[in-house]
Amino acid sequence: MARMSAEERRESVIRAAMHEFARGGYHGTSTEAIAKRVGVSQPYLFRLFPNKQAIFLAAADRCMEETRRVFAEAAEGLHGEEALHAMANAYTKLIVEDPDKLQMQLQTYVTVSAAEAAGDHELGELVRAGWLRLWDTVHLPLGADVKESTTFMAYGMLINTLAAMGFPPGHRVWEGLYPSARITGRLEI
Repeated sequence: MARMSAEERRESVIRAAMHEFARGGYHGTSTEAIAKRVGVSQPYLFRLFPNKQAIFLAAADRCMEETRRVFAEAAEGLHGEEALHAMANAYTKLIVEDPDKLQMQLQTYVTVSAAEAAGDHELGELVRAGWLRLWDTVHLPLGADVKESTTFMAYGMLINTLAAMGFPPGHRVWEGLYPSARITGRLEI
């Protein structure tokens, strides 16, 4: 078996960190757990990343970028209502098929809030920049309409909240959402 390059190891660390941080949050996840999941030593992690915050930021950025890509691919060539439903459907499919994406998003928001409250604004600035890229990705297919984009993102946050609280598919709380935004299938958070 060929030995992994530093870039491949870095990629493995980001994937492992997404899973570990999604489950345990920033403060509840040790770099030791991430290293163990990857199969490297903890000191090796710090050859790839300068500190735990950098690992968390790489995982949060990857989560946002993968979510942004899901929206972009779903809306490709579509506009208005067609784009809206395609993106909503793609997003609900994403969080059903990969619950770590939802959990990582939620952990990111909690971590940024705690950092901001402690006076650390660097993490928040970087995460907000990623969120703005997400916003821009949905904004154009929705006709660059601020109200449509705001409503779409608000529905997304509602979907995140309902899914995180464990409301099962088919529960009445999903009825107010447009059909393409309703969770279907098995949801394991």
